[in-house]
Amino acid sequence: MAAATIGMLSSSSVHYSNRFLNYHSSISHLYRSSFCPIFHSHSAFCLVRQGNSIDKINKNCVKPIRTVAAATRMASPFKPEEARIPPAIPLPSSPISKFKIALCQLSVTSDKERNIAHAREAIEEAAGKGAQLILLPEIWNSPYSNDSFPVYAEEIDADKSPSTAMLSELSRSLKITIIGGSIPERSGDRLYNTCCVFGADGKLKAKHRKIHLFDIDIPGQMTFKESKTLTAGETPTIVDTDVGRIGIGICYDIRFQELAAIYAARGAHLICYPGAFNMTTGPLHWELLQRARAADCQLYVATCSPARDNNSSYVAWGHSTLVGPFGEIIATTEHDEAIVISEINYSLIEQRRTYLPFQKQRRGDLYQLVDVHRLNSTRTS
Repeated sequence: MAAATIGMLSSSSVHYSNRFLNYHSSISHLYRSSFCPIFHSHSAFCLVRQGNSIDKINKNCVKPIRTVAAATRMASPFKPEEARIPPAIPLPSSPISKFKIALCQLSVTSDKERNIAHAREAIEEAAGKGAQLILLPEIWNSPYSNDSFPVYAEEIDADKSPSTAMLSELSRSLKITIIGGSIPERSGDRLYNTCCVFGADGKLKAKHRKIHLFDIDIPGQMTFKESKTLTAGETPTIVDTDVGRIGIGICYDIRFQELAAIYAARGAHLICYPGAFNMTTGPLHWELLQRARAADCQLYVATCSPARDNNSSYVAWGHSTLVGPFGEIIATTEHDEAIVISEINYSLIEQRRTYLPFQKQRRGDLYQLVDVHRLNSTRTS
């Protein structure tokens, strides 16, 4: 199981060496993916120096797991290269540095065929206006409800998905990249909230299953539990496309900065979050979280919501938005149907990172972000 964990270290009590941080075999089990659940803050652990050993204390365990430390040398105060495990990947060059993105804020009904046809029309319109990357909303082919998910779910892997077939056809014929929002996916006896990414050749390049399920209970305002019907995804998703390296999250995933930080450390230019915030959380957090993720990671963030339907059982906030690498709002809309078209310029990422060089200022001696999925993949390759 993939996971991400932040280890908080005290520089006065924990001693690291380069060998230790290069995955010394004596502490390799610190990063076993089975130890930590998916990306939740409660999976964080602390490393505490005690004599010649290090205790790993998991908040869900009664007893710590003790390992022998291979290191004896005190880490220097500034170790930015050690703040990311494995080390962060430099921002890669993109096949294109400047292009147009379209955010298709669509109305959604109970008629699936209508929803698919409506999305087709929006994609064709956006491509006709020069968009090379198109982002659709979360759950655009189905009403957003636990009752609807099983009814509208499609088998993507079995090629029994009219929704993704349409996306594949259009990406190929229009020669564009499509981040296909999300749809309910059926796989065996499980249901997922799934985003499919199609390249300009029409091929499925990536599939992201929502990692953090939307389970909230705000008395008198909003109660919803996706976990009643949906299963959480197990891997972060980052994909190289004709318009750059893109990380994918779905709605509630945006609340977990660890996921965005992992995408940034993997060299993402852009993170796309199809999402359907509601009338309770939307006014408070929708814009705030987008700008925070963009500013923290110094990259572009794009979100796409369904249009608002006040007669729906779940009323979406709307306000699909593109945010730049300084946390600035580049383009947005209100709650009605709209196609937001704006320009992305990747050269601004390096410029902003020069202005505020976070990557060179992190304190690897005090804190670390562990990309467990990438770490395990490196070990097994």
